[in-house]
Parts: sequence; C-alpha cells; structure tokens
Amino acid sequence: MANIRKRALPSGLIRWEVAYIDGGGERRAKLFLTKGAAQAWLVDAQHDLKRGLHTATSVSPTVKEAAALWIRRCEEKELERSTVRSYEEHVDLHLVPLIGSKKLSDLTMPGVSEFADRLRKAGRSPEMVRRVVRSLGAIFREARRRGLSATDPTAGLDLNLSTREDPRVVIPEKAELQAIIATAAGRWRPLILTAIFCGLRGSELRGLRWPDIGFNSHQIHVKQRADAFHTIGRLRSKAAYRSIPCNPLVLNALREWKLICPKGDQDLVFPTGSGKVESHSNIVQRGFEPVQVAAGVVELRDGAEVAKYSLHALRHACASLWIEQGHNPKQIQTLMGHSTIQMTFDTYGHLFADVDADQRAAEEILVRLLGK
Repeated sequence: MANIRKRALPSGLIRWEVAYIDGGGERRAKLFLTKGAAQAWLVDAQHDLKRGLHTATSVSPTVKEAAALWIRRCEEKELERSTVRSYEEHVDLHLVPLIGSKKLSDLTMPGVSEFADRLRKAGRSPEMVRRVVRSLGAIFREARRRGLSATDPTAGLDLNLSTREDPRVVIPEKAELQAIIATAAGRWRPLILTAIFCGLRGSELRGLRWPDIGFNSHQIHVKQRADAFHTIGRLRSKAAYRSIPCNPLVLNALREWKLICPKGDQDLVFPTGSGKVESHSNIVQRGFEPVQVAAGVVELRDGAEVAKYSLHALRHACASLWIEQGHNPKQIQTLMGHSTIQMTFDTYGHLFADVDADQRAAEEILVRLLGK
C-alpha cells in the first residue's frame, strides 16, 4: 500500500512524501518538491516493485561506496594487480570526481549517457570513455550481487562515440619482418623469433619455461605468464592455455639459446642475467627497439628516427601470416588464445577478406556495365 501526503518539515518547508512498502516488506518514504513529481516517481517505483527491480534510496550506496566494494571484490578474486590498478584509476580519476556522490538508485540510462558525454567533453578519448562506462557497469553488477542495486543502466547503452578511427591493427610489412629477423642477434634473437612465428603475448614470453618448449613435438605450450610486477601466475583466460606449432628456425634458435641461457629457480626461457623475470620495458628498450633501429625499421618522431613498432605488433604479424596460410577464424582464435571468436573478428576480420576475389568482382562489374 502506498500513499502521498503533504508534510511540513521542522524547517518550515513544505514537501510531498511518498510512503510505500518495498520488496523486502520494509516501510520506506521519499520526499519531493511537488505533488506531481511524487506521483510520477510512485508510478515508476510501483512498476519496478512488481518486477523486483526497485532499490530504496535509503539503502542504495553512492557510486564511490559501491566502487570500493567492487575493487575489494576484484582483489578477493585475485585479479592481476595491474588490472586492479587500472580499475582504481577509472574510479579515482573519472568516476568519483564526476558522479561519486550520486546514489546508484538515482542513476538511469540517460544519466549514464550524460556522464559519458561529460567525460568526452573533458577530453577523454572514446576508448577511455568505453572503459570507464564498462567499469561503472561492473560496479552496478557487484552491487546487484550484494542486493544493493536492482538494475544496471549501462546494459545495452549506446554511447554513440566516434567511430572514425581506423580499427585495423598495425602490422609490420614482410620486408620489415625480414630485416628484423636478419638483424636480431644474441639473447634477443630467440625471443623475437618466438614472438614473430608463435604469436605469444609479451607477458607469455616473459613467463615461458623451458619445460614448456616441446623440442620433440615441435610445439610451445603456453601455461603461465608474468605480470607487470614480475610475478608468475595464471593466464588471463581459459582460452589462453594453448599449444602453438613451432617451426625449425625458432626451435634451433631456442636450442642454441638454452646452452647459454642464465639459470634460475623458475627455469625461464627469457630471464634476466640472474635468471629472474625480465621486465617488459627492458625487452623493448634494450632489445626490440635497438634491433628495429639497426634494421632500419624506423619512423620520424619529433625529428628523430625511432623504432616503428611495439612488441605487440609482432603478435599481430604472426596472426597475419597464419591467416595468409589459410587458417580459418576458429583456428586463429585458438592459436592466439582469444577468449571469444568475436575478439578474433574485431582484431583481424579485415585480414580474412579475399582481395583477389574482390578485384575480380570489381572487374566483372565494369564489364557488365560498360561492356569492356
């Protein structure tokens, strides 16, 4: 049973009070400036109560409070520290300053859309806006799990962000790969060859162990990774655990490297000089970037020639070579360790196009239209 009545507050102000029973049988009340506003809110609240989607404002946490619960949950789930840190940055730099004091129950889909617009006007990139809104959705889902929210206003939200950026990943050309391979030497040669021909992520290269190199089976078994804090741990998803075919060039380079590879307790393939986990920055700054500069694979930046590609570009190069060999999307998903086929298509979908067939079709259209 619900009712609306006029109330005179101790301050002398007049407000309209909606009194109702929530889904848990508790009596709740909410004040409004006008009777019309109270009536409109009650209609929506009764509709949500019937569907079990109502959360009273008095028990609804603020975005800041709910975000703290979400971060704690992420830590309990033992997510990587770098992942938790990026979530904390979303909360501290983007969510709390703009909507931290808002109650979850007061945030609607239009409200979240307005928040995204404010982020964009404040100079955040479209990708950052997407990530922050995804984090906000995760906050709502955690609150719903705790019974503190009944809805997720980010679900199905179209942010209507710019799509003018070229979605295609940057892939080194074959001539550039050949120059890199010809130039790579010493401890960096087996690492770079493994990255080019096996497509491992940087974290997987850093966590690769000698027992995971199948010299007889001609495979590399990806079973663990090293995070940004040099800690060896589990891979990011079940799909990331995989076996990758390895060609003779890579295997021979690994055999030669194993004879002089620094030994350590973790039996790593690409460790530091003392056998510990190598940092990503060292691999890039001391290894891959100097190799690119020496190979002439450079670009001009602020008037200086610098290395053209990131280490991750070699992973994209590997995928492009596999696709060129005729591997289908499902095979690429498995070899790359993608958690979904959608991720594979989003990243490499343009590479599956049959350029020759498209050209023949264009020529046939010309013939049919103009007869020549």
